[in-house]
Amino acid sequence: MTRNSYEERQEARRARYEERAERARKEAEGKARRATTMADCIPFGQPILVGHHSEGRDRRFRARIGQVMTQAVQADKKADYYEQKAEGVGKGGISSDDPQAIEKLTAQLEKLEADSIKMKAANKAVRKNDRKALEALGYSEKAIELLFKPDHVGRVGYADFELTGNRANARRIRQRIEVLKKTQARENVEQVGEGYTYREDSEENRVMFEFDGKPDAETRQVLKDHSFRWSPTRGENGAWVRHLNNAGIYNAQCVRKILDAQKD
Repeated sequence: MTRNSYEERQEARRARYEERAERARKEAEGKARRATTMADCIPFGQPILVGHHSEGRDRRFRARIGQVMTQAVQADKKADYYEQKAEGVGKGGISSDDPQAIEKLTAQLEKLEADSIKMKAANKAVRKNDRKALEALGYSEKAIELLFKPDHVGRVGYADFELTGNRANARRIRQRIEVLKKTQARENVEQVGEGYTYREDSEENRVMFEFDGKPDAETRQVLKDHSFRWSPTRGENGAWVRHLNNAGIYNAQCVRKILDAQKD
């Protein structure tokens, strides 16, 4: 199955996390082996010989063993962290960067709206004590019993907060769809500035600055101050990016003014 550009970036991101986790795990194993080897140099049960000429060296050596083992534990924790990050890629809900986001959100919205209709019909059937109507709606015998079971305040059926929450989720998704439609309807922009190329890419859903090489420290700081971050996977030499929205465009214009003024 062919991946779209978003899915390819997600897969590359997952691979980067997995690579970092593997490096950290190898570092942890290496540090642990080194600490063990160092500890083996000390005879079993050998105490520090207080007052002996070797006391200072021995204390430093034992402290170093502790430091190396601490580094092993830290590297192991880092490996766990990156493994969790790799596992979580693509599981954070529907991203606005996904080219199929509108299609997926629309499916979610349709389900929420259908659920609202079903919940209202179920409550009506519960009030009438109409179990046949609930069966016709697709409820199992167990689910019907649960609908008739009073909650802690004696309510049966679906509580008002469940219906309200469902409607609120539907409203939120509907608003996201409208925002995404407006974003996708934007015309792409590509303009050459003083030492950079500025782009607004609706397909990538990004505002971005591209440079021929690595920008100087002052330029990088300006970009960071306006919440742009480095993306090595975009453009021939990578790019500094933000999401394509009003805030992103506003901050991009601020960056452009600063960069252009520096060249005057």
